[in-house]
Amino acid sequence: MLLIILIIGTNPRAAAQGATTTPAAGPTQTVRAQDARERFSGESAFAYLAEQLRYGIRPTGSAALTQTGDYFIRTLRGYGWKIDEQKFDINVDGKIVVGRNIIASLGSGPVIILAAHYDTRLWADNDPDVTRRREPVMGANDAASGAAVLLELARVLGKGYTLSHEMRLVFLDAEDNGNIPGWNIFSIGTYDYVARLDVQPEYAIILDMIGDADLNIHYEGRSMQAAPNLMTGIWQAAQTLGYQDAFIPAQRFTMIDDHVPFIDAGIPAVDIIDFDYPAWHTVSDTLDKVSALSLEKVGRTLQTYLEQTAVIQ
Repeated sequence: MLLIILIIGTNPRAAAQGATTTPAAGPTQTVRAQDARERFSGESAFAYLAEQLRYGIRPTGSAALTQTGDYFIRTLRGYGWKIDEQKFDINVDGKIVVGRNIIASLGSGPVIILAAHYDTRLWADNDPDVTRRREPVMGANDAASGAAVLLELARVLGKGYTLSHEMRLVFLDAEDNGNIPGWNIFSIGTYDYVARLDVQPEYAIILDMIGDADLNIHYEGRSMQAAPNLMTGIWQAAQTLGYQDAFIPAQRFTMIDDHVPFIDAGIPAVDIIDFDYPAWHTVSDTLDKVSALSLEKVGRTLQTYLEQTAVIQ
């Protein structure tokens, strides 16, 4: 569900020059004995993704999105996470639509946020078939993929780790209808969430459209300006896993997405997104376009980055 954006030039590496000369954000890596840690499973994440689609199209305010959020809450509580809900009203041409952000937390200490939106777009206004541009979007990649990775991270982080930080997994609502008449802006739920934050997080990592079977995630422009060490550190973790085909250390897009409200509030934030996705905002954003392997590459990269920075030990 991302938003439209501004494409940087054909050789965008220059924008990231010099960004890798300082270490990745986070404390010094610690040495640990083998424990009961579990590895992030792409197949498990894919099952979480498919379950979201089982509820149908999931725009903000719909019964299907309420059911999806309730499914998240049941799953997260089953893994031992504390749940908070934040509801907010959106005035859409005089009609009130109620959004809901879902926040799962585990551990104590400095706060790290991993977030993804879970609502789907009302109109497939990018569909190549102009007769279908007022149909809704199923949203397999945009945005069930990000939420699926968060759910699988919730499972693995609760097993065999000692958390040195408070981890917050945030499922954001009302991201995807910007520029549809009456909605006006993207990331409505994220702006509401950031406005209510009770702490200054160390950083936020946003996941969006990361299930594409042909995964190509580039550095994102605003992220490189706001948190270059965080972004390059994540990409270095991907490289240690052999995922350099999916995590490409070159800047390509500058996005309007859920990282922007965090950055506007002075919080370092990065957007992990593959915007090279032909099915974006079309009726073709369906289950056959996403891949368990892509989900696994993103999830294992984040798990490894958190281990390397001693956020989880």
